[in-house]
Amino acid sequence: KAKGPKGKKITLKIAKNSIRITLDGGRRLDLSKMGITTFPKCILKLADVDELDLSRNLLKKIPSSIQKFEKLRWLDLHSNQLEELPEAIGTLQNLFYLNVCNNKLTTKNLPEGLNLLKNLHVLNLGLNCLESIPTSLGALKELTEIGLFDNALTTIPNSVKKLPKLKKLNAERNPFLDSTKQEEHTDSIKRIEMLHLVQEKDLCSSCLKMCTDERDKLKKLMNVTPSRSKPSFPLLLTPNSIAKDNQEEWRLR
Repeated sequence: KAKGPKGKKITLKIAKNSIRITLDGGRRLDLSKMGITTFPKCILKLADVDELDLSRNLLKKIPSSIQKFEKLRWLDLHSNQLEELPEAIGTLQNLFYLNVCNNKLTTKNLPEGLNLLKNLHVLNLGLNCLESIPTSLGALKELTEIGLFDNALTTIPNSVKKLPKLKKLNAERNPFLDSTKQEEHTDSIKRIEMLHLVQEKDLCSSCLKMCTDERDKLKKLMNVTPSRSKPSFPLLLTPNSIAKDNQEEWRLR
């Protein structure tokens, strides 16, 4: 049986020298782009860090011992070869940001523990092999941004689309069954806090004139063909072979 690449061995000394202080005073262990093929057990001795960056390596598996990183609020695993995530990831109750973009994750191997990350605000599942999204992800009530782009999705469950705090959903380049729904999914989610409906007879003459003028302006704008522009998702970028070197641009401020 052919052996895979051996990969760089990470010692405790290397790991300690890779700790950086973040802008808000936290401690980030940055082991990105180091050719790592297996999860370094020595970093379990540094489990009190706030952020862990193992992106752009050759990892195929994250062990259940990840649960020892109890303080972890930011975890970046993008651009590896992960085929599954451990169930123990659900124990990271402080996790605010999780990026597993550009891996080999399938719907079957998404752990139910993901639903337990009650403090998660940003979740990036883009560039994987997902054929569907579990409806149970609707339990992540604090989620504000989710990346689902470049998968094999044909639909997105309402429990996810209707998350109360969701502001950005990037689901571009999925084979949605209905092309109109695809455009709906890729647009930024816009929410109306309050809507008042009144009849014309209930308005004074000045208010009625103002509303009529605004309605006429809107009709004129609708008759003008707008130039189509792609929505911007600064925190849900698509990494590729020439992904940005500046890891700060991948971090959530």
